[in-house]
Amino acid sequence: MIKTVLFDLDDTIFDFKMSERTALTKTLLKLGIEPNDYIISRYSEYNISQWKRLELGEISRDEVKVNRYRLLFKEFGIDSSPELATSIYEEYLAVGHYFIDGAVDMLESIYKTYDLYLVSNGAKKVQDGRLASADISHFFKDIFISEVVGHEKPNPKFFKYCFDRIPNLNKNNTIIIGDSLSSDIKGGINAGIKTMWFNPHFDENTSNIIPDYEIHGLNEVKELLKEI
Repeated sequence: MIKTVLFDLDDTIFDFKMSERTALTKTLLKLGIEPNDYIISRYSEYNISQWKRLELGEISRDEVKVNRYRLLFKEFGIDSSPELATSIYEEYLAVGHYFIDGAVDMLESIYKTYDLYLVSNGAKKVQDGRLASADISHFFKDIFISEVVGHEKPNPKFFKYCFDRIPNLNKNNTIIIGDSLSSDIKGGINAGIKTMWFNPHFDENTSNIIPDYEIHGLNEVKELLKEI
């Protein structure tokens, strides 16, 4: 029987892709760069690749933030500061939020039954701003952000930090729900807890990371938790 539920934030509760596109568009415009669909898609690809490197421990968080713009500007021959772009982008990203369909209703329906916690690899300033805007912090017993923890998912040290601060945690009664196989699901497996992959686009899992459960909509969470 599940008692403790760890939720990823971006692209599980919040629609990060929408927030990213909005913040990036405003950033590029402020820098005098035309924010067309192609440059936005290339930024997203660079961003994902740099976060993967962070998960593998190859680079630091600060390097992720700057590298994605350095690579983007190099590809497009843009003479602008990656550091400045990073600063502007984070200011925009920290303002406002977009929910994944059904997120608030799902949280409202389960938070009195289970102990809910947020576990995010995002930046503290950005996540604090968006959580304040969204007004959902009351659903969670605590919020763990990797920038504060000092380690990223899927590093077991991230989860140990969280587990040490969750009262009476029993791994057998704990599950993580998230959209990332390499971060959330692998992290949960490494930590010895159950895993639920949120896969709204029915992506094929071509990795060797196998979740215990898979859902395609947040409206499936409540009933599945009852069955586990």
